[in-house]
Amino acid sequence: MSRSLKKGFFVDPKLLEKVNKARLMKSSGPIRTWSRSSTITPEMVGLSFEVHNGKYFHKVFVTESMIGHKLGEFSLTRRFTGHTAGGKIAKTHGSTGRVMN
Repeated sequence: MSRSLKKGFFVDPKLLEKVNKARLMKSSGPIRTWSRSSTITPEMVGLSFEVHNGKYFHKVFVTESMIGHKLGEFSLTRRFTGHTAGGKIAKTHGSTGRVMN
């Protein structure tokens, strides 16, 4: 569900302060944030962020094509480890460990 156009987009005020400070200081270091729901604005283009996914931080470099998206979209919270070898969970036979098909 999207946010009302009347309200405008959401950007965490503390994050916006950090962005403005980084622009003034012309710092090249990443900005750490836990605000995954903040929308990327044009002021953020060219800056690098470290977005928390619940366990660790993902590095995200903001480009022009990311404007309007949320920071959390670029820091996935689930990791796909792949399918099993047989496509389904392999069933083993007793203590021998042989695979039954």
